Amino acid sequence: MTKKKRERKERQERQAKQDPTRRESEQEALDLLALPDPRAMERMSAEMGRLLEEQQFDSIEQAQAFINRTLSEGGGFLPEAPAPTTPLHKAQDLMYEAFETESTRKRIQLAKKALKTSGDCADAYMLLAEEDAESLEEAKDLYQKGVEAGERALGRETFKEEAGHFWGILETRPYMRARQGLAACLWELGEHGEAIEHYQEMLELNPSDNQGIRYEMAGCLLDEDSSEDLGQLLERYKDDASAFWLYTRALLAFREGGATEKATAALEEAMETNPYVPLYLLGRRSFLAEGLPELIGFGDESEAVAYFARSLTGWLRTPSALEWLRENADEDSLAELEGE
Repeated sequence: MTKKKRERKERQERQAKQDPTRRESEQEALDLLALPDPRAMERMSAEMGRLLEEQQFDSIEQAQAFINRTLSEGGGFLPEAPAPTTPLHKAQDLMYEAFETESTRKRIQLAKKALKTSGDCADAYMLLAEEDAESLEEAKDLYQKGVEAGERALGRETFKEEAGHFWGILETRPYMRARQGLAACLWELGEHGEAIEHYQEMLELNPSDNQGIRYEMAGCLLDEDSSEDLGQLLERYKDDASAFWLYTRALLAFREGGATEKATAALEEAMETNPYVPLYLLGRRSFLAEGLPELIGFGDESEAVAYFARSLTGWLRTPSALEWLRENADEDSLAELEGE
């Protein structure tokens, strides 16, 4: 369970205590929120890796044939994998257990146990930064330790040889998560240049950007008025059709030239892709009651909420941008969406 999800769960629990007649229905809602932590799902890949290590294959095709045969013979399930043997692998296994556990206290205990098992367990530092740190400064220090732990665990050669497709290697993911957390803390603490540098280097390590680093970096560059760098980033991922990318492209075009035909066309494309965004940017709907969404769907309201939360400052910092948006938004469409 992620930190956001726990916060929402705690809020619903408080509401249920205040109104006992709602407890049963609130509990049903809580059960629906019990989605698995995506980090826990990496455990199967780790176990598969240990199974494959016991075999000797001459080709990828042989390895795939082994996997298919094993799954078929097991009725779609893998046999029990060999237990991890190295201290780091044992510590990471404890972290997979932590990610599967809903109790915050238990998760923290497992993270601390993992660090006693191996000081190179980046995921343990990351979880403590998320759930045990009492200040941004403390969280930053823990994320920094996680980054350093990941660097030790991976070794210098990995950064040289695997740059360009980092996320495709399971062992790199704890490091990448810790570094993302560190960059976010640095930004919140006002260390903007250092935060952007981390984001830039992460995109060099993993240009396919499975973590969505480009969205954080685009928001940072927008807030820093770094139009040239932002334009290069938008062009680098020019095929991205998300609301975040299209609205950011439109806003940048408006910043650079005002309400030009190019800027307005970009805005119209963005509004066609996700018509909910103007509702939030223009203050006609608030997300505060429900908080940030756990899951984001392409073109739907959850995507609009996520974009608004990260990009509102960029619109506010751009003179006349909201007036331009209001003039170009279709009032009938907005009224219809408000009635949903």
